[in-house]
Amino acid sequence: MVQTASTMLPLGTSAPAFALPDTISGQTLSLEQLKSDKATVVMFICNHCPYVKHVQHELVRLARDYQPKGVAFIAISSNDAESYPEDAPDKMKEVAQRLGYPFPYLYDETQEVARAYQAACTPDFYVFDGALRLVYRGRLDESTPGNNKPVTGRDLRAALEALLAGQPVPADQKPSLGCNIKFRK
Repeated sequence: MVQTASTMLPLGTSAPAFALPDTISGQTLSLEQLKSDKATVVMFICNHCPYVKHVQHELVRLARDYQPKGVAFIAISSNDAESYPEDAPDKMKEVAQRLGYPFPYLYDETQEVARAYQAACTPDFYVFDGALRLVYRGRLDESTPGNNKPVTGRDLRAALEALLAGQPVPADQKPSLGCNIKFRK
């Protein structure tokens, strides 16, 4: 595990389109099908990363809090499942079902989607407005494994609250920290 920070894709960037298999339903789902006209959260996560494990329950709470307000949540794993079998699609489905993920958990086998989003770590978060323009990227909150700060989702929640209220999303956005995405060599 190499601690890696988000690349901080430029604000205003249009969400790169994708169509990926959902490990939960078995269907191929696209950004166009899943997006919201209010806000869309794209999260790069995986199964084995301790940084993701640290926030998994908050991801479920966050989605359950904001989906009724019209926010779409999409989780994507882009890790090389050959080198990291715990991140294989069948294991992704197991984790999603065990934790009750209320969002699709897509598998980016080619890793093209992670590259298009310039995703660098897990977890890595992106919030797009109704026009699919990037308004937030970075961390969930200040908590990381071992720093004894509570997992609250504060930073991501603040971005969503501002967006839903028609207010500017706070400009002070800090990179997420996590495991590097396991790109194939």
